[in-house]
Formats: sequence, C-alpha cells, structure tokens
Amino acid sequence: MLRYRLRPDDDARWVWMTPGGGVRWWESLRKAAAREVREEVGLVVNPAALGTPVAHAEGFADLGWAKGRFRDDYFLCRVDAYEVDVAAMESLELSHYAGHTWWNVAELRATADNVVPWGLADLLEAIVTGGPAGPIRLPWHH
Repeated sequence: MLRYRLRPDDDARWVWMTPGGGVRWWESLRKAAAREVREEVGLVVNPAALGTPVAHAEGFADLGWAKGRFRDDYFLCRVDAYEVDVAAMESLELSHYAGHTWWNVAELRATADNVVPWGLADLLEAIVTGGPAGPIRLPWHH
C-alpha cells in the first residue's frame, strides 16, 4: 500500500492506497494497471498475467484537476516478496507520496487508517479462501 498525502503540503491528512491511476485512451485496463504498477512501485508485470479485475468501485469525485464520474478497477497480482521502488513516479505523485508498507488481512482489519479501496480486507479474505464468484463492487471512497 502507498501512503499519499491528500495535499502535498499537509502531512496531517493522508490515505493508504493501492497503486493505480488513469487509463490512457489507447490502453486496455490491464495494460494501464501494469504501467501504473511499474511507475508507482517499480514492479514489472505482464498485463496478460493480470487476468480480469477482481473488484471495482465507482462514483463521483472532484479531484481538483478533474471532476466527474470515475471507476476504479482492481486486479490481483501475487508476489512472494518485492522491494518497492518509487523512482519512476511522476512528479505530482511524488509530491503526495509519504511512504509505503505491506499489509496482511488482519492488519487491514485492525487499522483505523483510511485504506482505499474500502472493503479491501473482505476482498482479500474472499480471494484467499477461494475467491469471489466474479468481480465484486466495493463501496465508493470519495
């Protein structure tokens, strides 16, 4: 999980988020997800290995630089161990970046921190115990 300040100059307001971002008009969801993971944490992932999304969330948001209806699609990517490398983050992302950590399901359930996507602990538990029947809808987080 990546810790992002909601505003670059405000260390008091932040959120834990999965790597991700926008889809360019020429990209598939899988290619965009693989690109974002490479840019934000340095992990090279074959887009075909991501399969189909395991979850999504959608709703209205005003991000300051964009406003409207958004949809976040979440893919599963398993790794045994990995050292996060944020060297390829864009300057805007780096201005908000405040650290990273690995979480397990119990830690996600126990934290009072804001973790996006909401419902991530339940999703991961369902995946570990056999997987959801299909992509599940998570609560919108804005």
